[in-house]
Amino acid sequence: MTTHNPTRSFASDDARWEAVLARDARADTSFVYAVATTGVYCRPSSSARLPRRENVEFFDSAQAAEAAGYRPSRRHQRDQTSAAAERASLVAASCRRIETSEGGPPLDELAADVGMSPFHFHRVFKAETGLTPKEYAATARAKRLREELSATKDGSVTTAIYEAGYGSSSRFYEASDGILGMRARDYRAGAPGLAIRFAVGQCTLGAVLVAQSLRGICAILMGDEPDRLVRELQDQFPKAELVGGDEQFEHLVAQVVGFIEAPSLGLNLPLDVRGTAFQGRVWRALREIPAGATVSYAEIAERIGAPRAVRAVAKACGANRIAVAIPCHRVVRRDGDISGYRWGVERKRELLQRETEAQTDA
Repeated sequence: MTTHNPTRSFASDDARWEAVLARDARADTSFVYAVATTGVYCRPSSSARLPRRENVEFFDSAQAAEAAGYRPSRRHQRDQTSAAAERASLVAASCRRIETSEGGPPLDELAADVGMSPFHFHRVFKAETGLTPKEYAATARAKRLREELSATKDGSVTTAIYEAGYGSSSRFYEASDGILGMRARDYRAGAPGLAIRFAVGQCTLGAVLVAQSLRGICAILMGDEPDRLVRELQDQFPKAELVGGDEQFEHLVAQVVGFIEAPSLGLNLPLDVRGTAFQGRVWRALREIPAGATVSYAEIAERIGAPRAVRAVAKACGANRIAVAIPCHRVVRRDGDISGYRWGVERKRELLQRETEAQTDA
């Protein structure tokens, strides 16, 4: 069976004009048309009054039309809102199917369920969720595994692996460290053997708690009360053995405090990052933002290839427990306004000001 390729079907201006005349909804993902006499652009399927051909210009995307000086028509804006809601609903249904499927449905089946081509569905799904269908399925499987291991304290680890949808225990064990952050049997037991060293220091922004596992820094927390920071660490790792840092560890804390006070010193520490696949992508993008610079949540979403997942990016920033080393303080609103910081907006503003001053002095 031949797969319909909308981009190839509407490659010429003549073909595009025919699609506009027919109000062909299949062309909506391939181009928009702009009208010189009104200064607006529309989707091919728009119900707007048809313009004269000589006044029409075609663009591959709405962004290209806006770059040329056109603005969206009111119908286009309403259509976009309706289309966005429909896409979100279809993707949500696909997510539910993935979550309840043992092995993860093939891409072709998922696409057919929502009436899209596999290529278009893959693009829409990633734009909405920030993950490809395959990555989402892997995340859903890992979540089920954690639930199975937590629910079957006296059961078999192998049984939990198969119940979670992993077809091969040997393949799971090869990747288990990355999926759970530890061995499956240790996770089921609540990670009682996980040792985490920690210490609390003081800086001009308040108390700073630094915690380190064998892999690297697993938490940098800031606040006003040291005791509250320790309780937060205990909540994060409830079954781990928390060990007060020795003199050597105090040097590590001093290094973090020094970076907070003087960002020009830099901070290059091994990190033990634990999160979902999407959070990992966001956090990696954050570490690429240079000191003294800021980006918007929308820009981060663009950088990780999920332009519609702005809210998910904001949530990932809020879930970050490694302050300054994963610099979520460098993400601001689209208008540059400073908002939303796990450890307080005033601390975020002060960190940014210090980094800006450090870059100016350099």
